[in-house]
Amino acid sequence: MATRNKNQGIDFAKLQADLGRQFQNLDPKDPSLWPVLPRVLLCIFIAVAVAALMWYFLLSDYQDELQAEEAKELTLKDDYQKKLVKAVSLDLLKKQRAQIQQYVLQLEKQLPSKAEMPALLSDINQSGLGRSLQFELFRPGQIITRDYYAELPIAVRVTGRYHDMGEFAADVAKLSRIVTLNDLKIAPANEKDVGSGLRMDATARTFRYLDASEIEAQKQATAKGNKK
Repeated sequence: MATRNKNQGIDFAKLQADLGRQFQNLDPKDPSLWPVLPRVLLCIFIAVAVAALMWYFLLSDYQDELQAEEAKELTLKDDYQKKLVKAVSLDLLKKQRAQIQQYVLQLEKQLPSKAEMPALLSDINQSGLGRSLQFELFRPGQIITRDYYAELPIAVRVTGRYHDMGEFAADVAKLSRIVTLNDLKIAPANEKDVGSGLRMDATARTFRYLDASEIEAQKQATAKGNKK
């Protein structure tokens, strides 16, 4: 019984020799003539190589896509952080907005209407006369229309003492309406007589808000200009 099992065993040496002979004298130009085992191994190698190449190119595409998504992620994170800061400080921003609106309303109240302009010009004149200044020139110029307000430059020339001129400038700044003094030039009233006092040339600028009809006309003019 033991002899029979021994005879039925696998001869590994012979099997190894047979496999080795299949890889001898292979014609690289015609693999179809190769034995079965080399052909199978060649097919497996080719399949693995093709799969590896396909995986490499697909992986490269995915790598580019991954990098693009990572860059997008950084942008979104940055945007999120900015919006988070705004969201956290939303109440503070609302309070600041309300304060700014209130400040703007206060400034608008300092702008006279079209009907109040003559009274404002009279106030400027009276401020100078009240400081014993003599007006040699008080000439309103051409009105300059802005988006929501109009600007009126006034050429002013007064003579008097330096201290009185300073008080006049302070009185103009204290007027209930916005008036600014620009391009101030102070020189002797008479170059030959230094004791004759001083002469001040300035441009007083005052502002008024536009009424509804003027704002509408301004918008129509702007729209026509854009069409051209």
